[in-house]
Amino acid sequence: MINLLEARSEEKLEKRLAYARSRKASVAQHESEVPPAAPEGDRKDSLATIKAAIYRKAARKREMSDVNSLMSDFGFLSINATTRDFEPSMGNMTFARLVLAAASHDPLPDIIDWSLPQRQDAFALVQHYMTNIWSLFPAFPETALYTILDQMYSFQDRVIKDSEYWLVYMVLAIGSTAQSRAKNDHYYLDGLRFVARALQHADRALMPGYTTQIQSLILLTQYSMLDPSHFDSWHLIGFTSRAVIDLGMHQDPPPEQLSDKAVLDMRRKTFYCVYSLDSMVHARAFSFTDAATNVAWPRPQSFSRRASITGQILSGSEPAFLLFQLRRAQSHWYQALFQAEPTPLPDSSSFIWQMCQDMREWAEALPTTLPVGMRELFDLELRYSYVYCIAPSARAPHMTDYGRLLIFEHAIAYLDRVYDIAHANSSSNHGGGNNGVKTTAFYTYHDALRVFFMASQFVAVLRDAEDLLLAGVTPPPPFIEVGKAPPPPLPPRPGGPGADNVERSLGCLERTTRTLAKYGERWDTCVALKQSFEMISRELVDRLRVRKQIKQRSPPPQQHQHQHHQNISPPMPREMKWVGVDVEAMLRGSSGGSRGAKFEQ
Repeated sequence: MINLLEARSEEKLEKRLAYARSRKASVAQHESEVPPAAPEGDRKDSLATIKAAIYRKAARKREMSDVNSLMSDFGFLSINATTRDFEPSMGNMTFARLVLAAASHDPLPDIIDWSLPQRQDAFALVQHYMTNIWSLFPAFPETALYTILDQMYSFQDRVIKDSEYWLVYMVLAIGSTAQSRAKNDHYYLDGLRFVARALQHADRALMPGYTTQIQSLILLTQYSMLDPSHFDSWHLIGFTSRAVIDLGMHQDPPPEQLSDKAVLDMRRKTFYCVYSLDSMVHARAFSFTDAATNVAWPRPQSFSRRASITGQILSGSEPAFLLFQLRRAQSHWYQALFQAEPTPLPDSSSFIWQMCQDMREWAEALPTTLPVGMRELFDLELRYSYVYCIAPSARAPHMTDYGRLLIFEHAIAYLDRVYDIAHANSSSNHGGGNNGVKTTAFYTYHDALRVFFMASQFVAVLRDAEDLLLAGVTPPPPFIEVGKAPPPPLPPRPGGPGADNVERSLGCLERTTRTLAKYGERWDTCVALKQSFEMISRELVDRLRVRKQIKQRSPPPQQHQHQHHQNISPPMPREMKWVGVDVEAMLRGSSGGSRGAKFEQ
């Protein structure tokens, strides 16, 4: 994976070099031409034109020089997070420059007339970050952030480090952009200005060999998940994971090496933040294998709300501990099903049911004090994990009717709830709906990719066993040997057991299209996702509408007829091939799909 990341970085830099060379050739060609003489009466305009041309020529030469310098230095650089030879004072090549060259998309706007926001506005953004994001990813001490903020607003004489400026500006950027609901709204534009300001401190904030480098990369990765137009989260989490491995943070240190329990807790939290983000980036193989990592949990009390030495009540991060536990469970079955040799497991059903039971037990143990928004986020995570784990794969190619029904029910529940969240958050951001209260949690562009994935699985399973699922017949659970985990129970249906599955399916597909359209107001790539989903679901939607019309025209069946039909075996499903699709294209702005998004019959 790391070799692939380095190859991708080098390929991207090579493209930039080729572009710079082509520009150089173009400039040389134009330099050999004698410009036409300007009319005498337009000397002022002509002089301005010449100056502009000279400025453009100089800018092109600087760009070419930068790319050439970067490429020459790249040949000598081994991407090793413990290497401190590439500090800003040692030459013009820095680790930050390499990272940004590989992971940047559109250029950030220039900062004009920069000033800190009003203190109360800044603290509101920080509070949003701490409540919704830091509580899931506590990658730095809360007291450190507030101390730096106080120093910046009180203009104290103490010198503030680049990594500290980076921490504050990136927290402000994420706290603002996380509240954006449309392209170029004020939350998004403010976030761009904050991140542009942070990048002025990138060389030293991302300097290899320090824990602050990993914390800084975590923040940049979080921001990239909210702004895919400017940064590539796929590359950034790769750099972050490599930095963790190079610093040895994927292994606990010997007890005699680190005796301070608070420092050890922070080290472990930083690792699990990267571990959790790594598995959160859609369509990317996990960087950490279970066999290669050996990091104990941080002490549970380190996640609790407590008073600081100044008497301030610190925020709790209990949701982070729960997320770390879920990520470890997800990592176990994901590596077994998708990162191992693609040979069928000897008893794949028992393995999948055991994984589902482990995650169900985790969900049943969630504390009652968990904030509503976090509980909702974890419920969506659980449903997503069920569908991903149960869906056919090379190691578990066969699926029972009961498994199809589980995917059908969990996909509907997931997609309907995300529709409510997307529209409730949008309306509340404009002062209406949901009583003006936004659903609190960390939702990103990758949730739009998950919607596309879940909707694709929903379409696939319906096309695989349409008659069975729409008939409302509940197949018996598969036979389980004594002592092995049973399959998960079916989730409760809204409207009760008699709910019409044709109506539910059609409504779910229509709401999914509107969800992707809503996300398209914020992220351009989601417009392509919506168009792709409409294409793969169009035939199914048409059939469902025909079924609905027929049912509306048909007289209601008699009771004895209904009972008779319930006892008839459901028709055999059509043979269906589930075809995997590369999702990396979606992460880079093209209209790809995800596993199960394209179908063959």
